[in-house]
Amino acid sequence: MNGAAALALTAGTAQAAAVTEKLVIVQNGENIGTVTGTTDGASVSVDYYVDDNGRGPKHKENLTIGAGGIPTSWTVGGTSLMGGSVNESFKWEGGQASWTSQADKGAVPAAKAPLYVVNDDSPWALGVYARALLKAPGNSLPLLPAGTMRLVKVKATTLGAGKDALPLTLYRIEGVNLQPDYVLLDKAGRLFATFGGHYLTIRQGHEKEAHAIQALGAEAERALARDRQKALAHRYTQPVRIRNVHVFDARTGTLGGLSTVIVLRDRITAVMPSDQDPFGGNGAQPDDQVIVDGQGGTLMPGLHDMHSHTTLDSGLFYLAAGVTETRDMGNDNAFLQDMMPRIEAGELAGPRITPNGFLEGRSPYSARFGIIPETVADAVKAVDWYADRGYFQIKIYNSMTPDWVRPIADEAHKRGMTVTGHVPAFDTPDRCIRDGYSEITHINQLMLGWLLKPEEDTRTPLRLTAMARAADLDLNSAPVQATVKLMVDGHIAHDPTAVILERLMLSRAGVTPPGDVDYLDNMPIGYQRYRKRTFVPLKSPADDQAYVKAFGKVLETLKLLHDKGIRLLPGTDDVTGFTVHREMELYTMAGISPAEVLRLSTLSPEEYMGHGDLGTVERGKLADLVLIAGDPTQDIRAVKKPRLVMKGGAIYYPSEIYQSLSIKPFADAPPVTVPKVMEGPGDSLGAPGLFGGGHDDDLGD
Repeated sequence: MNGAAALALTAGTAQAAAVTEKLVIVQNGENIGTVTGTTDGASVSVDYYVDDNGRGPKHKENLTIGAGGIPTSWTVGGTSLMGGSVNESFKWEGGQASWTSQADKGAVPAAKAPLYVVNDDSPWALGVYARALLKAPGNSLPLLPAGTMRLVKVKATTLGAGKDALPLTLYRIEGVNLQPDYVLLDKAGRLFATFGGHYLTIRQGHEKEAHAIQALGAEAERALARDRQKALAHRYTQPVRIRNVHVFDARTGTLGGLSTVIVLRDRITAVMPSDQDPFGGNGAQPDDQVIVDGQGGTLMPGLHDMHSHTTLDSGLFYLAAGVTETRDMGNDNAFLQDMMPRIEAGELAGPRITPNGFLEGRSPYSARFGIIPETVADAVKAVDWYADRGYFQIKIYNSMTPDWVRPIADEAHKRGMTVTGHVPAFDTPDRCIRDGYSEITHINQLMLGWLLKPEEDTRTPLRLTAMARAADLDLNSAPVQATVKLMVDGHIAHDPTAVILERLMLSRAGVTPPGDVDYLDNMPIGYQRYRKRTFVPLKSPADDQAYVKAFGKVLETLKLLHDKGIRLLPGTDDVTGFTVHREMELYTMAGISPAEVLRLSTLSPEEYMGHGDLGTVERGKLADLVLIAGDPTQDIRAVKKPRLVMKGGAIYYPSEIYQSLSIKPFADAPPVTVPKVMEGPGDSLGAPGLFGGGHDDDLGD
């Protein structure tokens, strides 16, 4: 070999040793971020950048890959979703594994490197996990700091055809987060794509295949959701007799004496005092009905989340929490139009959905879903598109041009819709109300009107961080009182989502947030750690105290609005149901009675949306019902442990749902007796038990 050839070979070998892979993050057809990984032997460096609606994680990672594809070191540095600092590290050496993250830190003896789950991770991490799991016995590995991760092969597929054909394999990663993650690997085991929720991460150069990949992912997610619905929805052709319950009257805010409630499919056919129930005593029971023993608990109408963004996974979480209806405040329109009829038909689990049409303006900070009109004429046409499809309201977002609000609202009113939303950047709540809003979304959007200077831009994280200024806000000041008067005079409603403000403003690294205390220990390890982080930038102890004091002012504002007769619409901007419970609890912390909060969370939304068939437990009403053990009119926290939920003619047992989602249940199912003649295979017969419990005559004893 001559010198030139040797030099060329050496250069080629060096070039091959370092491989750079770039993926792009896509939302609603637009690129919002990148993931760039460079592998040089066992060393990997990753650059992760997301700019979604003015926010998103931005950090760098460095890994060393050891035996079995398991990292022996992993560092992450940068900022998280809302700008909070990230400085995470893991290392295995000398028979010991140690780690430090926002959530926790520790050190444990380890004969070999454990699979560490990164707290502030990126899509790249999913490829690392998948490759390690492929080499593990049973495609399963114990995790540090806790838990177990599993890899499930979903299907092999081919992208493209002929010489451009690219064989890929789709896998599902389970056991760490609330929802499974999906990854596509090529034949070499390299990451080609990940997806979940409304994001898609795909190898650069293949963006034209994004639609095909999203369709593949959607079908995989739907298949899993369909299987879970078949296993968890219990349907009966005969009456279901719920005995020994106290019925919550949402009109009066009181509990009645012991009663029996009878349901046939999806309608309530009887509500009667127990002493008038012909089968109420002496152990007597009809031999052709399903009997539920409420054991003295409370039967109430289903709860609502008046600020949701539906996902394929959200349905079971909502039902397990007793949430039987949501208002979707903005979504990928094609996804939602496909999803809603599937839920209505019983193919997929989920609450009833009332959709709002999302309109955003065009700017570098735009949210990438709903419709982003380029002109005011396009915005008016978008209103008509939503109206033709029966959407309840128009929701306006941060980047909308303030001068477009009035023509949008005029068209919405003409089409029988009202308008809600954020206060667009450089606009004010007062002007939005005058221009046609009938509701303001998010309590920070309302309060920022009293805190910001006219030139400040709320398309950025300022819409959160500026809330620290509320610490010294005078609620008796002229600006506050002027806005409140406008709301009272115009019958303007408010959707506070106070729980999300609490989560962000009071988030602190290594600490369980106050709103998560009652449920977090039951959750998968990845979600537990995700919640124990600082989302807001804190430069000093004074910043910390300002946020704490400011959130106290949020609660005072809630009480002020309620006392003035302004309709509050409990919502969360989340999809788990746990935050619905906390939103309700926050209202009681603000000084609103538990009984009134229950009314706000059951009957009041139905009145607001004109749904006369729901909201109370009465003969002829739809049987969207929740059974809990305690008395929520005395302690609102009782709603956090539903035992049985009915919706759409199906019975769900939260204990079963949580077991299927790798969550430790919070309450047992009530005793249920199914007549022997009705027992048998299939989800329309038999007693609950597909995720534990079997076909016993009495469940919960």
